[in-house]
Amino acid sequence: MDKAATLAWLRRISGDVATAVLQRLEESLPWYTEMPPARRSAVGLVAQAGISSFIEWYEDPTSTPSIAADIFDAAPRELLRSVSLQQTLQLVRATVDVMEERVVGRGEQLRESILLYSREVAFTAADVYARAAESRGLWDARLEALVVDSILTGETDEELPSRIAALGWHGHGEVSVLVGTTPPLFDVDQVRRTARKLGVDVLIGVQGSRLVLVLGRAHAPGKEQSEPNGELSFVEIADALEPCFGAGHLVLGPAVPALVDASRSARAALAGFAVARAWRHAPRPVEADDLLPERALAGDPLAKQTLIERIFRPLEAHSTDLVTTLWSYLDNGRSLEATARELFVHPNTVRYRLKRVSDVIGWDATGPREALILQTALILGSIGPKDAVRRPVRRPRDGRR
Repeated sequence: MDKAATLAWLRRISGDVATAVLQRLEESLPWYTEMPPARRSAVGLVAQAGISSFIEWYEDPTSTPSIAADIFDAAPRELLRSVSLQQTLQLVRATVDVMEERVVGRGEQLRESILLYSREVAFTAADVYARAAESRGLWDARLEALVVDSILTGETDEELPSRIAALGWHGHGEVSVLVGTTPPLFDVDQVRRTARKLGVDVLIGVQGSRLVLVLGRAHAPGKEQSEPNGELSFVEIADALEPCFGAGHLVLGPAVPALVDASRSARAALAGFAVARAWRHAPRPVEADDLLPERALAGDPLAKQTLIERIFRPLEAHSTDLVTTLWSYLDNGRSLEATARELFVHPNTVRYRLKRVSDVIGWDATGPREALILQTALILGSIGPKDAVRRPVRRPRDGRR
């Protein structure tokens, strides 16, 4: 059979072949039968366009690039997001199988032409999906940068939750912000791989020499979110991510209930990062709340408020004796005996009160670093409230008033 007769025959059977391809899809591909009717119709258009394009190519093989690309123009854009590259290749294979069955006995040349054209279609499909993935990647990067910037500046709006969802954020628990320096050769994929292994979601923001990670625990599907066993703390997560940062200080903001509240953690982490060099022996990573004295001295209002609300006011509300004892203990260089003499109590009473201080607020005044935090809180608390407890008055050594 000459080429003209073969072309006429192909045009006559094209409709039957398209119907046979759809039947083959229903029989062999479960994902096709689960699709909504509109999407199944769109897949049918792609299959029919592929058959028609093969006939045009068989008539003029020099038109390969343009005709192969035209196949995917028949489908709506949303089909590209609902059908994966693997499924597209399964569609191509099913179409080729049906075509091969129909051309049996029509000569090896026609069969080889079908195989050659299917290869071109497969390469074209890969190119279409690659360009779509590249465009989506650039869009995701811009959207991620926008979300991180909104978190850092605190300028959130009602669109933030939808933007977060578009980035594939799965976490529904606490969130913390980690701030450090950007390494010379920053590998974004390495950060995401490490985060996946740790079971956390991550948003990445690179701002020149500063690297910001927004961390949230990602709950696995089907796993009870309330299970505490095996759940890493944010300090442990930050420690695992530490190699991804450049040299310098690494500061972890406090945990907040949800991603929409992450600006509070970001403000604390950024303030801590700005003053971390003032603590000579600061660990890496260091929690922003461990830098409260330095942040307060630098004028951070959040640090001042935190020190007063978490240390001074709970002590003042619990017992004025605790505040007075703590003042005296810190003023006397953390000496139990000197504090006991000043307050006219036994050293064991001082020990008991200091233990009560630790029980009430969670900080231990006997350590040098925590003593600095507590003394800063006492100073700020005594400056602020009008009804603040007065510092103990030292008596002359000879007992005179």
